[in-house]
Amino acid sequence: MNRIISSESVTEGHPDKVCDYIADAILDAALEKDENSRIACEVCCATGLAVVLGEFDTATDFIDVQKIARSTIAEVGYTDPTLGFDSHTCAVLNCINGQSPDIAQGVVASLEKRTSRSADKYDAVGAGDQGMMFGYACSESVELMPMPITLAHGLTKRLAAARKSGELEFLRPDGKAMVALRYENGAPVGIKTVVVSAQHAPDVDEKRLKEGIVECVIKRVIDGKLLGDAEILINPTGRFVVGGPAGDTGVTGRKIIVDTYGGAIAHGGGAFSGKDASKVDRSASYYARYVCKNIVAAGLCDRVQLQVGYAIGKARPVSLYVDTFGTGDDERILKAVERVFDFRPAAISDKLGLKKPIYKLTTNYGHFGKPDLPWERTDAAEALKAAL
Repeated sequence: MNRIISSESVTEGHPDKVCDYIADAILDAALEKDENSRIACEVCCATGLAVVLGEFDTATDFIDVQKIARSTIAEVGYTDPTLGFDSHTCAVLNCINGQSPDIAQGVVASLEKRTSRSADKYDAVGAGDQGMMFGYACSESVELMPMPITLAHGLTKRLAAARKSGELEFLRPDGKAMVALRYENGAPVGIKTVVVSAQHAPDVDEKRLKEGIVECVIKRVIDGKLLGDAEILINPTGRFVVGGPAGDTGVTGRKIIVDTYGGAIAHGGGAFSGKDASKVDRSASYYARYVCKNIVAAGLCDRVQLQVGYAIGKARPVSLYVDTFGTGDDERILKAVERVFDFRPAAISDKLGLKKPIYKLTTNYGHFGKPDLPWERTDAAEALKAAL
């Protein structure tokens, strides 16, 4: 099959990512003091304002939301009042409530525990919400991730590095990148278009900005053979001075495709940042990635998508399927997955260590494909082979 797939990424200074980062920083702060905290943290940022909302259930006496929000905003790079949003002068409003008891009762006492009196500790904890989650892995990159999103993340990470090091001193925190990649017979063969939009100082020369981004960002990330004679678009409007929350309101959870697989597969609709592991939107998506990566690492197929479905308050999933897109035996792989992996929320949390304060590490440049994260391990590949 011949086609073109585009994927985008954003820097940590993008307004939506500022919100995600604050939310995950607050989640980590709660987990540091109480690993059983149940947190659903939402953040909204606009010119001169950050609003923290959500439902918290934690034994922690005090979470300094003001301090965490301001330090996180500063860490991103918004410390200059002239940008319209900065850590020193922005207002931070705290609108946090307790978790709904109707939701909590299904998490602390699952349907299985209430009806069958199961003694299995993993049967005791129900899913924190209903919904379907997807995992994915493929053999087209070292990370077993789709190449378009891998390249897009590489560009935005490099944008941020060039800004922070001073190599491109005219850059500001907000930025985006997109890569359109050509496929022939299912394999990536070359790039059609690269788009980079980078917030910049008002007095920078346009020619210098474009040359700097091409030489210091694009050519350092994308192999020359793959780049070829691709069309390169840098700040297509011609100017990007007003950016971040001053240029566009940011909201938590609005970059779900950036966070996952760049649109290469289906998405269940649930966001990640600000949610603890009882929310299967996050934990089951991480586990589904873990399962898929192990399937591909075991050599069982070249490409696999997994969907898992949950009912709120129920520990065991209501559905599970795998699709290898014709590159493997779906039925046999599904049976092996069911024998090797436990999709109950408490089992997922234990297996991946999801009660630890690790979530700020996940926020930016995708939640998958980062080798240090626990769901990127391939330690179950041999067990899958044996199960077949």
